[in-house]
Formats: sequence, structure tokens, C-alpha cells
Amino acid sequence: MKKRKIEIMDTTLRDGEQTSGVSFSAAEKLTIAQLLLEELNIDRIEIASARVSEGEFQGVKGIMSWASEKGYSNRIEVLTFVDGGLSIEWMKNTGAKVQNLLTKGSLNHLTHQLKKTPEQHFTEIAKTIALAKENNIETNVYLEDWSNGMRNSPEYVFQYLDFLTKQPVKRILLPDTLGVLIPTETFAFISAITTKYPNIHFDFHAHNDYDLSIANVMEAVKAGIHGLHVTVNGMGERAGNAPLESTVAVINDFLPEIEISVKESSLYSVSKLVETFTGYRIPANKPIVGDNVFTQTAGIHADGDNKNNLYFNDLLPERFGRKRKYALGKTSGKANIEKNLQELGLKLNPEDLKLVTQRIIELGDKKETVTKEDLPYIISDVLDSQTYQEKIVVESYILSHAKGMRPSTTLSLKIDGEIIEEHAQGDGQFDAFMNALAKIYKSKNLELPKLIDYAVRIPPGSSSDALCETIITWINKGKEFKTRGLDSDQTVAAIIATQKMLNVIPSPALPEGKGANPKLELENLE
Repeated sequence: MKKRKIEIMDTTLRDGEQTSGVSFSAAEKLTIAQLLLEELNIDRIEIASARVSEGEFQGVKGIMSWASEKGYSNRIEVLTFVDGGLSIEWMKNTGAKVQNLLTKGSLNHLTHQLKKTPEQHFTEIAKTIALAKENNIETNVYLEDWSNGMRNSPEYVFQYLDFLTKQPVKRILLPDTLGVLIPTETFAFISAITTKYPNIHFDFHAHNDYDLSIANVMEAVKAGIHGLHVTVNGMGERAGNAPLESTVAVINDFLPEIEISVKESSLYSVSKLVETFTGYRIPANKPIVGDNVFTQTAGIHADGDNKNNLYFNDLLPERFGRKRKYALGKTSGKANIEKNLQELGLKLNPEDLKLVTQRIIELGDKKETVTKEDLPYIISDVLDSQTYQEKIVVESYILSHAKGMRPSTTLSLKIDGEIIEEHAQGDGQFDAFMNALAKIYKSKNLELPKLIDYAVRIPPGSSSDALCETIITWINKGKEFKTRGLDSDQTVAAIIATQKMLNVIPSPALPEGKGANPKLELENLE
């Protein structure tokens, strides 16, 4: 079966820039344009609106200078206006070769915004198109508010289309300007147009106000549309435009009779770059490019994937330059943990795996974020905790730190059932904690081991909310040993490591030799 080619026109740099708070620099526009055309192989890109600003002028000029050297000039488009030739002059000065002329696609807009008759509007449009042709500028025409025009004034729409078919126009662009269409309307309206004008190229420009942009894109393709307008990450005014990523995936998977040129494997990398340039964060649950879309959370899913990929679908992450992940949390279960361990090249015996699973569930209940990179730290913490009996417990503490005042700690320590409280200040919160602890031990006529090294580390690539491992080196009676603590708060991790230390030195309530064997424990922790 011969496939029907659909053009993809990306308007991230024009319509996508109308996202609230988003503005690209000239250098960013050039970088994105280069990636869209060369990395993603997009057919056409719309990069700016004419006469908007000096920055826009310089941005278009820079892109056109690069494009002319590469032979891409006719793949780059600029939104223009029926303004007596001012937009055409602006385009000439930038080197742009294709205009997307904004005109009125509904009688309502024409009557109340322009206050003109159809004949007056058509006459001005014809002059603008003729002027563009004189200047070797190709013309595509937008029918602004076309979707409402088809609903409320279809006679005007077809009158206008009859006029345009007699003009030197390459493409007619049909925008759902206000995002009002439902899929059945999209199919009906576009079918009526493509049937009546079989030799004219029509594009469909979807907006996502009702979250129906992709459904409308599918119906437009079925109705015979020749081109689709999209934006990276679905950026655009209000709720945005049809997202490039989902459009590509849906066409490739559900419309086998359609051919598009977009390179799937580069979608994610371009998406992340646009996210960086705009500061407009991609929702974690956004299809194709969101952080969670290829992440299995429930342990039953990981188990099913181990048993013949039972929870896979056609959206394989490798298609988009991504990898499947298995989340770690209270619902992950052993199967998710084993999947992550496999990627790290680690293996645990069933008993240790059970303990690690329980620890991850505990962290999940505290709403801690656990990543694959955290696993070695969690394993170390869990296995380390098995080497001693917990006879001394940090029951509670208050850490305070205010500008202009020394940090202080109030500590409640439980030693073999006895609760002792102390308060102390220090040069930092942990120092204040240790001073309070030293007071308690002094009351028992005992000395604490000396802290000789303190190290904190987080998994590579983690952010400020990551689990951190605090490793403290102590010296007790000439013998060095280390204890570890794990928490998202560095000071809390240090306190956990300190509590472990208290339980591997001789208990202040018991003479050495009774209860746990501190010599053995120190050797195990070394």
C-alpha cells in the first residue's frame, strides 16, 4: 500500500512563543530551528510574526542567513498581516521567503473586528498576495477562527475558499483558533473542504483547550488533510497547541497509511532542550516526554515485565531515545527493586532483598523520593543496621538555627529504658547535637568516641531533595570505625549515623561483655 505523505509544520518559535512568560532569544531561536530541521527532520517551521519587535527581526534574519546557506529557505515561514505591504517589506529585509498570511476565516471576526465586507477583505488579500509574488515571496493563507466560521457562517468560508483557489497560494491553513472543535466536527468540516477542493493543499492547526487536540489531529488526517501544525511540548497560547511528540507517535502507531518524516528518536532530547530554554516545565505525566510515562510504579507491573513483558505496549521508550524505569516506593515491591538492581549489576539474597524492600516502603510512606542511584546507599544502610543491637535510642530532638544566634539542640536519649534530656549550643546544628549528647555521657561518667572524619554524599545527578548518606569516622580506644546514616536531611542522616555509633561502643548501662559484643560489632563496621 502506497502511503500518503503528511507535512508536519512546527510553530514552536511563533505560536509556541505565545505561551505565557515564554520568549526566545535570537540565539535560542536559531538553535531550535536547526534542531527542528536537521535533527528532527520537520518539513516546515514557522518562526516568527512580522513587525513584532527588533529582537524578532534580528532572530529571523539570523535564521534566514543560516537557512539560505543550507538550502532550507522555503521550509521556513513567517506569520504576516494584511497591512498594505508593511509585512512584505519586513520579510524582504530579513530574507524570509514564505509568508503565512493571517486573514479572517469567520464572518463574525470579519464583521466585528475588521468591520469590512467579504469583498473588501478579499480585495486587500489579493493585493497582498500579488505584492508577495512580485517580491518572490511564497504565500500560504491562514483562515483565523475558521472552526467557528464552519459552525456559524459556512457560506462565507466557502465563498472565501472559492476566491483563494483562484489566487497564487500554495497552502490554505485551517486553524481551530479557539480550540473549540470536537473530533466529529473536525472530520465533517475538513472532509467537506477536501472533497470540494481535491487539488488544494490544506493544513490543520489544532489547539488544546478541551484536551482534544490529538483526537482532532487524527480526525483531520482521516478526513484528508495534507499538513499538520504542532509545537514541541504542546506549547502555545492558553492550553497550547497539538504536541509534536504525541502527534508523531499517534500517526506512526494508529494511521499506518500515513507517512511522516519526523525522526522519533530525537523527540525527547529536543523536548528537554526547549524545556530548558523556556523554563516551562514538562509535567511528569505528559505523554512521550514526561518523566513518568515510561516508569512502572506498581510491583505487579515489574513482575509482569519479568514474565514475558506483560505490561509493555507499542510505546517503547527506546523509540524516543529513552529507557524504561521502575519506580522505588511503597507500591514498588521486590520486582521493581530487582529490576533496578539488575541495571546496577547488583544481586541480593532473598532475606536481604526483603529488608531492603521494607526500608524503601518506609521511605515511601514518608513521601521520600527514592531513585535507582539511591539503592547502593539504602543497601549499605540496611546491611549495616544488622550488625548491632539497638539499646540506645535517640527518642527525640529539637534543632534550631536562627540568624544572629548560635544553633542549639534539645536532645532526649533513651538508654536501656531510661530517658535523659539535655540542651546545648554549638557551631552548627550537628555540633549542638553532639554537645548535648556529650553532656548526657558525662553524666554517666563516660566519654564518647572522637569524631575524626565526616563525609556526605548523594547519588550522581541527584537534586537537593535526594537521599544523602552521611559517613562518620570515629576513634574509640585507638580503634577507628565508621557508621553511616541515610536520610534526605543531612543533619538527620548524621544523627542516625551517631545513634549507630552509640550502639556499637560499650553501653553506659552495661559492663562490657554483657549484651552485644562491641568488639565484634566494631570489626564488622570497619
